Amino acid sequence: MTDLFGFLLFLGAALVIALTPGPGILYVAARSLAGGRAEGIASSFGTGVGGFVHILAGAVGVSALLLASAEAFTLLKLAGAAYLVWLGLRTLREARRPLDIGAPVPVLGARRAFREGVLVEALNPKTAAFFLAFVPQFVDPAAAMPVALQFTLLGLVSVTLNTGVDALVAFGAGRARSGLAARPLLVRRLRDVSGGMMIALGAALALARRPA
Repeated sequence: MTDLFGFLLFLGAALVIALTPGPGILYVAARSLAGGRAEGIASSFGTGVGGFVHILAGAVGVSALLLASAEAFTLLKLAGAAYLVWLGLRTLREARRPLDIGAPVPVLGARRAFREGVLVEALNPKTAAFFLAFVPQFVDPAAAMPVALQFTLLGLVSVTLNTGVDALVAFGAGRARSGLAARPLLVRRLRDVSGGMMIALGAALALARRPA
């Protein structure tokens, strides 16, 4: 792996990237506003697992092969986009139902949110492109540690930072939602916004271009 200075540089860059609002943060915020803090935190861990899938794939070269194929990239991109749009439409539909803000979010909801988070991130080829473009800059081919292991460890650090920031976002958004018990109409509007955000993220992913 790179030396201490290089690792600290990587850590700083990864932290800045984690703190920069992007699709992951927006998705977790949308999930938290729609289903509460438990669903948001579960989603953040789900997207973390989905990101780690891309790390493992990148370490063994699968992501590079995927990005080299226009057909495979398009297929994965459209699958991820369709899934996000479907989640957004379902959130909009559920916003029409009566909502008891005071009731705890059921465990089953959190489990579903976790699974959806994994799929949302695993079906996003832009995540694969990001790891392939960012992490290798800090890998040292001359080091005693195998390149694949270096890539995996650095990627794990990046995913951990992203997941931590997402969890904080989920906590904040869930807390804001919980404080709106006296304003059910506003909660419905927030759930509408959440569904719209997911649909917009799906549309953005559908329009994404394959990296050169």
